Amino acid sequence: MNTRIQGGGRRTRAVRRTTSLVAVLALAGVTAAACGGSDDASGTPAADATPVAGGKLTYATIQEPGCLDPGYDPSTVTGVINRNIFDSLVSQTATGETKPWLATSWTVSPDGKTYRFSLRDGVRFHDGSAFDATAVKATFDHAVDPATKSLYAGALLSAYQETRVIDPRTAEVVLERPDATFLQSVGTPSLGIQSPASLRRSAEELCTKPVGSGAFTFVSWTKNRDLVLAKNTAYQWAPDAASHDGPAYLDGITFQFISDDTARFGALTSGQVQVVNNVPAANIRTLKANNSLQYLRADSPGLTFSLLLNPTREPLSDVRVRRALLRAVNLDELVTSVYFGEYRRAWSLLSPTTIGYDKSLEGTWKVDQALANRLLDEAGWTERDGDGFRTKDGKRLTVVWRTGAQLDRDSRGVVAQGVQADAKKVGIDLQYISEDVGTFSQHIFAADLDIWGGSYQRPDGDILRFAFASDQGITKGGGNLYGLNDATLDRLLNEASTTTDTAVRTKNWAEAQQYIIDNALAVPLTVGANLVGASEKVHGLRFEQSSNLAFFDTWLDPTK
Repeated sequence: MNTRIQGGGRRTRAVRRTTSLVAVLALAGVTAAACGGSDDASGTPAADATPVAGGKLTYATIQEPGCLDPGYDPSTVTGVINRNIFDSLVSQTATGETKPWLATSWTVSPDGKTYRFSLRDGVRFHDGSAFDATAVKATFDHAVDPATKSLYAGALLSAYQETRVIDPRTAEVVLERPDATFLQSVGTPSLGIQSPASLRRSAEELCTKPVGSGAFTFVSWTKNRDLVLAKNTAYQWAPDAASHDGPAYLDGITFQFISDDTARFGALTSGQVQVVNNVPAANIRTLKANNSLQYLRADSPGLTFSLLLNPTREPLSDVRVRRALLRAVNLDELVTSVYFGEYRRAWSLLSPTTIGYDKSLEGTWKVDQALANRLLDEAGWTERDGDGFRTKDGKRLTVVWRTGAQLDRDSRGVVAQGVQADAKKVGIDLQYISEDVGTFSQHIFAADLDIWGGSYQRPDGDILRFAFASDQGITKGGGNLYGLNDATLDRLLNEASTTTDTAVRTKNWAEAQQYIIDNALAVPLTVGANLVGASEKVHGLRFEQSSNLAFFDTWLDPTK
């Protein structure tokens, strides 16, 4: 084997299918970044303050998980919670550098298909069992097992062949093909290492009683109300990316589920909770003006909030119709009016904080409704009905955008109304339909969608492969909802995933982004961001590379 050792010293089943489907397919968002962070915070407490142990933090979040089995549920809120319960083999810094965690070092074979991990000694799961190579094997085998019905973890291990237990402290992971994203993947919450004993339990127990080795242990989950974690006092194996050794500072974390924006923000201003996410953009000015509160913000990497258009059926099978929709929307005006500058309009399917983002796309496809009208005329949609919508052969030009009712967050419903109004100006009847989760899920699994609106989180351009590669269908845990089989995208994205040549990866991702815009396979709308409000007493909040919050280094100031 050629050795690439990573190390360094530390500083000083059906029951759950419907509920979690929402997370990945209706954009609760896929959380795909390891522990590490890149923050863009304002109003944070002094960085030189001395941490104090003790106290319990309450975090109000807009969403509730459907399942806490990381091998199954990829939703953002699940990733945020599970990062506290489950450790990973590796961690990542804000810049994407891979660091040790449960693996102290590793080597990679010359062909890039075999990873041998040396594992940390002395780690124990919350059930008292010891962490060893069998836990690595059990976790990865669980993720790729068809019975797990993984909605993302299985896709992260799409090249996985097997894990060999060499001895208790050595695990060898064998891939069917080189995968340049493998180390980043195994650092995600979705592949957090689970207790082998817990993996032998029922699917329902895996969803509701998670057992990891993390800095916090699971205590309770009261549906539609809250989820409680307690400090793991025995914790001595923090990742190299963390700011301190030993147990977490906090005695516990309570996640409160408050979907209503007004109620969630009110809980912060009244002192009922110490941290809230998804602060409405309209409330940011009030938040900044309150001296007892702080505002933290981080742009999200991965796929921007976009409309993925279905090119496999009419009317969007005609590229001219797709291009007309792309150019009909006045995004600059719409995004400014809805988000007051807190979110930016998107130019690419990848966000600017994503490795591989193609900046050259910026400014290349501004609103042009005259062009949109010409394209629709060329496509034969030349007549108009009594409502002003275009028709052809007596049929109205109708495109349906479906979503789950619970997923209308971050003012996305307002954005949808704006897109709908601009589409009407060029004669497209864009119908925005919000429906219950069960109905929405049926449409997804039947591939009965014209448009899917959402976003995916991942720090590099490989997220494009998840969304567009022909082998990344929904039944395989991927995000290719329409069964798209595009040879050009397959070539670009699969080559990027298998090469370690950064220049090739960057070039391929740039070409893929350009191809998606040229062929109007998507309409990028907004660059997502995590808008967080916190009490002044909260110190050490950190954004992971995914833009999700990490709580291991967080502490509460008892004097506030």
